[in-house]
Amino acid sequence: MRDRKKTLGFHRPDEMERHILFKAQRNAYLFLVGALLVWSLWESGQVYLRHGRLNPLPCLLLAGAAVIQAFSQLALTRQAVKDDEDSRETSPLAWLVTLGFAVAAAVVAAVGAFLLMGARV
Repeated sequence: MRDRKKTLGFHRPDEMERHILFKAQRNAYLFLVGALLVWSLWESGQVYLRHGRLNPLPCLLLAGAAVIQAFSQLALTRQAVKDDEDSRETSPLAWLVTLGFAVAAAVVAAVGAFLLMGARV
């Protein structure tokens, strides 16, 4: 059964395969963040040069990627050190709650800004 799982692609990756997968995912993430940053700057430049409407999509995607990365890092850190008594990581849960409140405040501010922009137009 073990050989059949391995031939079907259901095997657990070894350390080298995990390292390669991690590097590939990191490179893809950095590319996407860079592309979103360039797109955000391009859209901002178009607004200032041509006095058009701002496309908030690249900025929102960039902010979303940053929030998801921060939340994932904090959650994985909390998962890794929750049973370790010698860990110096004191309270990743507090950072998770703080990050949650910051994201909620940013969403409320963005919705309020969109409503005000819609009311003026």
